[in-house]
Amino acid sequence: MTSQQTLSFMLDVGIVPVVRTTSAESAILAIEAIHAGGIRAAEITMTVPGAVKALEAVAAKFGDKLVLGAGTVLDPETARICMLAGADFFVTPSLKVSTIEMAKRYSKIICPGALTPTEILTAWEAGADIVKVFPCGNMGGPKYIKALKGPFPQIEMIPTGGVNLETAGEFLKAGACAVAVGGELVDAKLIKEGRYDLIEERARQYLAVIQKARNEMKASS
Repeated sequence: MTSQQTLSFMLDVGIVPVVRTTSAESAILAIEAIHAGGIRAAEITMTVPGAVKALEAVAAKFGDKLVLGAGTVLDPETARICMLAGADFFVTPSLKVSTIEMAKRYSKIICPGALTPTEILTAWEAGADIVKVFPCGNMGGPKYIKALKGPFPQIEMIPTGGVNLETAGEFLKAGACAVAVGGELVDAKLIKEGRYDLIEERARQYLAVIQKARNEMKASS
């Protein structure tokens, strides 16, 4: 996929599951469950032990059937390692311009983390494809996205933190281009119990919420 195809695909899916587990094996199983539930995108965070191996395994297994991201990428060196392991996009928790530059050098999608209006504009001007607004829930959730979209209608934003089945649709209506969901979807307790079937079911529920919100937005426009 080209970077533009990757970006279009992510926006079309509308949700990026954040896979933050305690082992590479559980991360791979969680992504299999998410994919079975219909979500064709996922992000493995660098906090997962053996994260790079997990990226390689998932990239080899799914190929173009899944848009694969590396999350919690703190520096350009890590971004490059993840790129070589098969990651299509990169997500950072904070704004580091050199990481954005690394992604752009190789025509990859980058979603840097930012919170304040100044950080968000700086990230966008540096070449961000989507700005990850984090931690969004702590700043008022959908209301915060709506407030930011006033002065920045041109900036694509994906909220992280505070996104659940109740709020996902509200975030989209507030102007988010997609949502990122962590523990509310990839639940540590379910993983510990081996209930990947319930993660698959939850993936379906999130897709239904996103579709409903998009239908309502179309109807009211």
